[in-house]
Amino acid sequence: MSNAIDLKGRGAIITGGARGIGLAIAQRFIASGAAVGLWDMDPAAIDAAKKHLGPKSHGHAVDITDEAGVARATDASEKALGRIDILVNNAGITGPNKPTWEYPVADWRRVIDVDLTGVFLCSRAVVPGMVRRGYGRVVNIASVAGKEGNPNAPAYSAAKAGVIGLTKSLGKELAGKGVIVNCVTPAAAKTDIFKQMTQQQIDYMFSKIPMGRFVEVEEIAALVAWLASEDCSFSTGGVFDISGGRATY
Repeated sequence: MSNAIDLKGRGAIITGGARGIGLAIAQRFIASGAAVGLWDMDPAAIDAAKKHLGPKSHGHAVDITDEAGVARATDASEKALGRIDILVNNAGITGPNKPTWEYPVADWRRVIDVDLTGVFLCSRAVVPGMVRRGYGRVVNIASVAGKEGNPNAPAYSAAKAGVIGLTKSLGKELAGKGVIVNCVTPAAAKTDIFKQMTQQQIDYMFSKIPMGRFVEVEEIAALVAWLASEDCSFSTGGVFDISGGRATY
């Protein structure tokens, strides 16, 4: 039995919400009383997720690196949900596993574009409405790699470190406006993102976790649900660790 988190009447956007961590967050939000909008690149995955989640979900196919597409998705979601109270910036890619000096420049740019610039664009589109209404919660999904830097994942590590910095900056800008911004730094979870990694990289990440297992997506969703609630009222610009003891700060 999950602890009860009160998100009744809230409208939430979850990027990358059709699978993995995003879908687990959507399930927890709906169980907590929210209505959710799934932003994802894959229309078929959105349709499957909506069937699974039920009538309190809607979906919008969007490339979060496209400023105009994000603006359209924001308008559509505001109409569908009535208002956007919560934004979870979850969508991300890992890129290839190569040392920095062999890392393809095109892959570097793509990972930074999705994992960091996408968070900026979605926040830039959604936050003004939150400020006008005097209430909002933004939760960014960063990574323990953004704190520690994973070898052979330079773009992903740099992008997630950037998400941590952006979280702190935006949190300070919005302090006192009723809008709270935090991020979480999970260790790896077994999701489709593993398909983008080498087995050697997966084994390395596993070996670094003192608790001896990967994090469950439901555990991440539970932390995000609290950060998205009114109960989270005096933490902003914060970095919330969920790494099984891996993180050293």
